[in-house]
This record gives sequence, structure tokens and C-alpha cells, in this order.
Amino acid sequence: MMKNLYSYAIAFALLATACQDADFVAQPGVSDVPQTEVPAGAKNGELLIKFVPEMSDILDRVQLHTAGAATRSGIPSMDEVLDILGAYHFERVFPVDPKNESRTREAGLHLWYEVHFDEGTDLKEAMARLSKLGEVSKIQCNPTIHRAYDPSKKPLMLTKNDLIRMTRASNGLQFNDPYLANQWGYVNTGSYGFEKEWAPSIAGSDVNCKEAWKLCTGDPSIIVAVLDEGVMWNHEDLEANMWVNEEETLGSDTDSDGNGYAGDRYGYNFVRNSSIISWSSADDSGHGTHVAGTIAAVNGNNLGVSGIAGGTDGKGGVKIMTCQLFDGLNGATLAGEAKAIKYAADNGAVILQCSWGYNSAYANEVMGFTPGPKTEKEWERLYPLEKEALDYFIHNAGSPNGVIEGGLAIFASGNEYARMSSFPAAYSECVSVASIAADYTPAVYTNYGSEVAFCAPGGDGEYYGTSEDTFGTFDAETPQGMILSTLIKNGSAAYGYFEGTSMACPHVSGVAALGLSYAVKQRRHFTARQFIDLMKSTAREVDSYYTEWVEKKYIYNHTTPGGAVTLMNLLDYRGKMGKLVDAGALLKAIEGSGSDMKVPNVLVAVEKRATLDLARYFKNGENLTYTCEGGNEAVARMEIKGTLLTVTGVASGSAHAMVVASNGEKHAFVITVSKNANGSGWL
Repeated sequence: MMKNLYSYAIAFALLATACQDADFVAQPGVSDVPQTEVPAGAKNGELLIKFVPEMSDILDRVQLHTAGAATRSGIPSMDEVLDILGAYHFERVFPVDPKNESRTREAGLHLWYEVHFDEGTDLKEAMARLSKLGEVSKIQCNPTIHRAYDPSKKPLMLTKNDLIRMTRASNGLQFNDPYLANQWGYVNTGSYGFEKEWAPSIAGSDVNCKEAWKLCTGDPSIIVAVLDEGVMWNHEDLEANMWVNEEETLGSDTDSDGNGYAGDRYGYNFVRNSSIISWSSADDSGHGTHVAGTIAAVNGNNLGVSGIAGGTDGKGGVKIMTCQLFDGLNGATLAGEAKAIKYAADNGAVILQCSWGYNSAYANEVMGFTPGPKTEKEWERLYPLEKEALDYFIHNAGSPNGVIEGGLAIFASGNEYARMSSFPAAYSECVSVASIAADYTPAVYTNYGSEVAFCAPGGDGEYYGTSEDTFGTFDAETPQGMILSTLIKNGSAAYGYFEGTSMACPHVSGVAALGLSYAVKQRRHFTARQFIDLMKSTAREVDSYYTEWVEKKYIYNHTTPGGAVTLMNLLDYRGKMGKLVDAGALLKAIEGSGSDMKVPNVLVAVEKRATLDLARYFKNGENLTYTCEGGNEAVARMEIKGTLLTVTGVASGSAHAMVVASNGEKHAFVITVSKNANGSGWL
């Protein structure tokens, strides 16, 4: 979160009206709908409903007769209530994607529906009526996600004169990007001209990119989904590292790849339900573009800044997928957020970068914060769809045969000065990130607590600034410990500073992406949990800096001349900031960790082809030669050219085969040929 940023296959298309089987009597399962609750921010006239599994066939039967959103479900008891509520829109939350419909159903996400009805109907009454139906499993409101900061507060933008003045040698760092020397979160030299004598910079208070970059700088097979404001995909320092859906045409009304989202060439705008990613509203801050730059700004292109996993010499960086959740003053609904999370998993992302969330349960209301959920059970009770979508990503992203099985959901802990992380960051299956200053100390605004897994540089203007300073007026060359990255100014590419756990979070996402990139190079495979544990085991402790002998004082919000100085009790933060993520140590540990990658089983249709690049599964695989043994030509033909294995389906059936590399390694796999096959060709 930016400081105070966010409070926060089948052809069954969508739902229908008529088509009820007069002879059919529903046999509902047992509902586990909790006592109805209407959280703050709930949208009038909208609810999200999950049906029990026994209703699946009825809903599917009805859907065959519609080509879009319907008004009724086809379930008599449900439709009686919908009539009473004045429902006019009834639609499956997640669009049908034939490639991923099977796992969507396995996760139960096909049972979630969005209902719109008369806005004058009392939400609690509507929930109470629906919750009495045995056909309903879960029900929740559909709030709009809102920013919790004043959008008139803009980042510190660098002027052309600032940029000229800042252009200098990179202090021996690897890349020629002119402003790399100012990105202290990557490599902190301790030599920054911060103004306050009480607020030093300490060398090493960084994520240790210098050591990591000796081993790896990124890999384009690793995709990071940025759920945020729209990322400026044509930014001069980002475009080469943006994920592109080559099958789609931007702005097209045709869903060329059949994933349920038309024209999604660079990702999707889940606020406007459009493929057009936007960033030019007067109320956009450039937050998503700033976050993306920390992860994957193009390295070595002699432009602007560097990214933690941005590649070398303008190529080879990890890819950024933009999943837009904020557009001007508008935010996506929770249903839109859930769609974005699932979209990321289904389209190849293995990391969710999420600098947003609810306020901490211990947020100070005097400061203007509305406290959020206090426990995991409370959060799940209020927002079950959000949890299920995150679980889907965590368990279904990646591949059993890729570098990672499962996905990493990385969240900012929040900026409410509170002693507990916010949700969803605090969810035990997510990764919560707190923010530190350039001297290892906690950023004054950061949330902290036992839920926090990692800390990382996020900036600390209240610590390094003066009481006379206002947000946006710091000396550009000594930006008082804030975070420099890519930005947008008047619709054009720019650079500038932000601070917050929003800025700490992409440091962790960038390190994770860099680690997975090196695992690709080393042909290592991890489960998501294994990789998180490895990140934790290689991170550095920060508690030794939090003692009674170390003072940290700051001026709250640094906006009032002569403002009172606050003294932090650093002992309160011991054991509650996680560890400082360390890219260098992580990469060094990867080679001997995880397991060997294996050639995957192949699924192919009759008279169709599936192609595998065998170099992906053998260390130094691009330098090896390969042969195939076994197989059954009556079922499938195999052909190897260079490192590419092509399998052509001949007749339905299965066959066992083996790839033998010139270094002596052997990988056994199974070829399955079916009359029809969808997907990538991998099982």
C-alpha cells in the first residue's frame, strides 16, 4: 500500500430466466451461511451468492439457453426471492474459460453468482431472505474497493532539471540506468545526504541486489500480476518487460483466445470491465506504474531506473501483467477483485503483487482510519469469495512441471501505524510485507505484528523530513529516504518518489521473481510453500536494531510547521517486522534446494500437435542434444529438432516415452491422445 492508500469448459455461458424442468424437484445440500452481516462500504442492491454443489446441474442447464447475464436462476425457490427483491441481473462471477473450467469447478468457483436488485431494498433483509434458502451455501456483500488517502496528494515528481542533475555514475553497480544510484532499496551505500542528524542511512539496509545480479537478472517466463492502478504498459522503461497476450487485439470485442475477456492484450481493467488499461485520469497517482518499475523496470537500457528483476541490456526481464483494480476515483468491486486474482492464475502469473487491503483491526480511528477485520475467521466470514479466489491462485498458479507449483500472493501490511497487519495480508496463506527506513528501523507508518513475513525498503518521509516539509517538496537529489521508480506525468512516462508499505511490497515481489528466474536457469522446481520457506530462511534479522539504546523520532505526517516530535519504542517491533528479504542469499541457496524439473506428460488431440522446449527441463539444456525412446506411433508421433520436441496425435490412447539428454539424464513421460484436447498441451 502507498501510505494510507487502500482501505481497501464448457459452453455454459451465463445465467437465464425460463427453462425450468417442471418435473424436477431440487434436493439442496446443507447451507453454511453465517448470520448476516453488512460491512462498511457495501454496495446497495448487490450481493454475491454461492450455491451448494447440488445446484450445479440446474444452473448449467439454464445457462445453455442464454448468451449473457440473466434475471433469474432457474431454481424455483431462489427465483421467488429474486422476484421479491426486484432482481434484474443474475450472472456467474467468473466467465467460462474452457481451458480452465475443470479446475474452476474443482475449486467450486463456478457456483458463485452476482445479483443486482432494487437499490431501495434493505441489504440485511435481502441477505436474511436468501440465507434461509437451502440452495445457498454462502452469501456476502459486494463492496467497492476504495482508496483511503486523499488523491490530491501526489507523488514527488522529478523535473527534467532534477533528472539531469541526478544523472551520474552508478557507483560501480551493474547497469547503466542513470538513476540506479538513487534506488537505495536495492543497494544501500549509506552515503545519502538526508537532512536529519537523528535519521542516518546505514549501508546494507537493502534487499542485496548487488550480489544477486551477479547470478541472475530476470527471466521472461516469470510473470508478476500487478493488482493496482493501471500500469502504463507503453512506458519507455517498462514496455519491453510487459506481459502481452499475443492472441488478442487491444480494444477488440472478440475474445480471440476464449478466456472470457475480449481484447485483453496487456491485461484487463476490472473496474470498467474493459481491455483498455487507463492511467490518465486526474485522480490517478501512477501508483501501479511505480510498483511495476520496482519489480521490472528495464535494466541496462540507459534510461531512467532499474528493476529488481528487469533483465540485462534491455532484455530478459520478468513480465508484468496489469490487472487494474483502481481507475481514477473508481475502484473495482470485490467481485472484480476476485476476477482479477483468478485471471492472473489462469493466464500464467505466479506472483500476485498487491499493495492494497483493508485497514488493520488496530487502526487508530482518531487518525481517521476505520478498523478492518481482526481475525482470519472474521475476514473469511465477511469476504468468503475473496478468500476462495486467493486460495485458487495460491494452489493453481504455476505448474507441477514448471519452476513453481502454486502461486505467491504478496501483500502490503498496511500503513495505519498499527500493531497488526491488515487483511488479506494477514491471511496465513499470503505473504505480508512491512516497511523499513534506510537504517533498518521500522517506517513510522508501517503496520507490524506476528502476521508479517518480511520487511523491505518502503521509504520514511516522516522520519527523514522536517516539520516544514510538505509531501512533494523535498530536495529531489536527496529525497529523504523515499522510493524512486517509474511514474506517469500528464499521461507521459516520468520518474519520481513514493513511500509506504506499497513500496516495500514490490521489493519482496521483485526478489521473489528474481529467485524464480534463477530457479529457471538452474532447472529447479518448488512448491509455493517451499519457496516461501526458502525466502524466510535466507532473509536477514532486523531485531538487533530495535533496542532501548536506539532512538527513533519523527514528525507525524510532516505537514505542520513546528509539529511535535514523536519518539518510537522500537522494542515494540521486535519479532513483529519479519525478516529483511535478501536477494543475494536467496539465489545462492536455490541451486541446492527444491527438486529437479521433469519433462511433463503431454496431452494432445488427434491430428493436432503439442511442442515442448526440452531445454527448460535440463540444466544447461540449451547446450544439450536429445533423443526419444519408447512411445507408440499408432498413438502419437514424436520428432525432435534442436531442443524442441513435437508430439502429433494419431489416435486416441496413451503411450509411455522417455527423453534422453546427451549428458546422460533421462526423463520418462506419458503421452495421452484424445479426440479433443484443450489447453497448452501439458497435463
